[in-house]
Amino acid sequence: MHTTKYIGIDIGGTKIHMGVVQNGAIVQEKRFETAATAPQEQILAELAYNLEELIDDEVAGIGIGTPGLVDEQQGIVYNVQNIPSWQQVPLKQYLSSRFRQPVYLANDANAFAVGEKMYGQGQPFAHLIGLVIGTGVGAGLIFNNDLYAGVLSSAGEFGCVPYLDKTVEDYCSGKFFSQQTGRSGAEWYALAQQGNPAALEVLTEYGRHLGNAIKIMLFTVAPQAILLGGSVSKCFAYFRGGLEESLREFPFKHVVERLVIAPSTIENAAVLGAAALCHLKQDLLSPSQSVPSL
Repeated sequence: MHTTKYIGIDIGGTKIHMGVVQNGAIVQEKRFETAATAPQEQILAELAYNLEELIDDEVAGIGIGTPGLVDEQQGIVYNVQNIPSWQQVPLKQYLSSRFRQPVYLANDANAFAVGEKMYGQGQPFAHLIGLVIGTGVGAGLIFNNDLYAGVLSSAGEFGCVPYLDKTVEDYCSGKFFSQQTGRSGAEWYALAQQGNPAALEVLTEYGRHLGNAIKIMLFTVAPQAILLGGSVSKCFAYFRGGLEESLREFPFKHVVERLVIAPSTIENAAVLGAAALCHLKQDLLSPSQSVPSL
């Protein structure tokens, strides 16, 4: 267990959540709205302003999960769709020079996957996917107990894969409900909880599409487990049937039989995972550890 304090930051298009993490728990936190349409400099200034309240002499690093493409070595974030001014942001340089702390960046889905591997149901698995299904679709990949990010943290972007007339994201995120039914996933979820037949069928149909997306993941990376995060994962009990219906069509039966699919059971996995990036990266840089792992 790591007793050192780290700060984990989860940057989203609507809110930013940051917390001081010690011994796998958030001991202090802040949440505030993202000024998504503001200039880059203003968003950075607001991030630093709020971070100042959490920084003290015991903090040993800052880990950040952010949407967009991420150059982890240089600490640059590119092309954040929900924050238009963030096209090329030297986030690591800005925060490390401001706070004199080591700063580590990862794609937000990667941070979620690390959080699940370190603190959640992912601990027993060497190969797993942290699949975030909310306003979009993102995936973090853990191979051989280590995070695999690929070039600019772009590995695992299954949401961009062409599917039917659009992409996987259009059918496997919250977009499915608004685009295909004209109602939000939250509305259908509330109706499903009341036993509404139409809602139950809509969520079953969503599950079939998600099952088809998972088949793509099984063909390409064959994980032992897929752990679900994001707002849509809360509906798991209602789309599970459709998902399993799709997976019954997968040709490698023994792979499906061994696969664990479950919604996340830990709160704030993205913040915990962002903080875990600090000791993960520091362990990788340590000459005393010849085989780095999460």
